[in-house]
Amino acid sequence: MKYFLYTRQRKDRKFIKDEWIKMVVEKPIKVEVQLDGRIKKWGYIEEADKYLRVIILEDGQTVHNAFFDRGFKRRENK
Repeated sequence: MKYFLYTRQRKDRKFIKDEWIKMVVEKPIKVEVQLDGRIKKWGYIEEADKYLRVIILEDGQTVHNAFFDRGFKRRENK
């Protein structure tokens, strides 16, 4: 959790709203589980016109990181 609080101070992440993170965690458009057990979730943030990636720890609840994913491409029906 300390890592997440530290990274939220970065200039490029300061304006990511808690409500956006909550929305992505609760209603992701894509989910992947990493080999280390962490969970990646993506959601589209209309207000920012960007995709937000949220990394959740293995416990399924603790947010480890959240950032706009410039490389994410949504694939329909795949």
